[in-house]
Amino acid sequence: MRILITGGTGLIGSALSRSLVESGNEVTILTRSAGRRQAQAPEGVNYEEWDGETVAGWGQQVSQVDAIVNLAGAGIAEGRWTPARKELIRGSRTRSGQALVSAIQDSGTVPRVLIQSSAVGYYGPGDDQVITEEASPGSDFLASVCKDWEASTEQVESLGVRRVVIRTGVVLSAQGGALPKMTLPFRLFAGGPLGSGRQYFPWIHIDDEVAAIRFLLEDEQASGPYNLAAPNPPTNKEFVRHLGGVMGRPSLMPTPSLALRTLFSEMSTVLLDGQRAVPLRLQEAGYQFAFPDPVAALRDLL
Repeated sequence: MRILITGGTGLIGSALSRSLVESGNEVTILTRSAGRRQAQAPEGVNYEEWDGETVAGWGQQVSQVDAIVNLAGAGIAEGRWTPARKELIRGSRTRSGQALVSAIQDSGTVPRVLIQSSAVGYYGPGDDQVITEEASPGSDFLASVCKDWEASTEQVESLGVRRVVIRTGVVLSAQGGALPKMTLPFRLFAGGPLGSGRQYFPWIHIDDEVAAIRFLLEDEQASGPYNLAAPNPPTNKEFVRHLGGVMGRPSLMPTPSLALRTLFSEMSTVLLDGQRAVPLRLQEAGYQFAFPDPVAALRDLL
């Protein structure tokens, strides 16, 4: 299979591309640093330069691929959400999706499938209610970004492309993302829950994230939204207790909500709010999680 990936140099994209080429697939990654990366590219991976907004220089690639995985988007947890940062978070997602639609419209041969990235933030801050893919979207900033992100490629369905939307939870990896940041205070014997700790923490092991994406790529019956999060999400307090236990550290020092809201302002919602999102449709489709349990996942990663 020939796969085009946007956002392919990030945490998920890098792991996904490695997995794909190890199975004999060919991967093309769109990136702003193609020249530098191509010099060190593994066999089976090709880098193409792009600006994240237009089809210039790479649009012809679409007619040569079987699948597209759209992971492009600026990080949401990198400092305060100033108006400029908010525009970058939203625009980097919508403009890349719109560029893909334009490329497919101009292509003589359309891909069989497009995987559109999103997040469980689509549902907005939640309480104890179990959230499946049928739940309505939220009304906060992250929810509106996710709605626009998903909508950015919706038009490809009318072109005959099977489209899958993956609403991902917190991806746990030893190579980056949230986990190394979470372990630091525990290494200093200062770990504990964030805020009340009662907010749910939808997480997924990086291996399951990659395997689930590949599962949805290959399942010709799969379409629409899928929650990519481990079954039975714990609360933040429960998760950090597991983390402390695996690391042999106490988890008794909570970070007050007021301190986080003062430090991060609106962006603190990423830390203080959660969703009890479950992978109902993914499991109904037959996917089997390699790491459904947080303790086993943390032991594997740490």
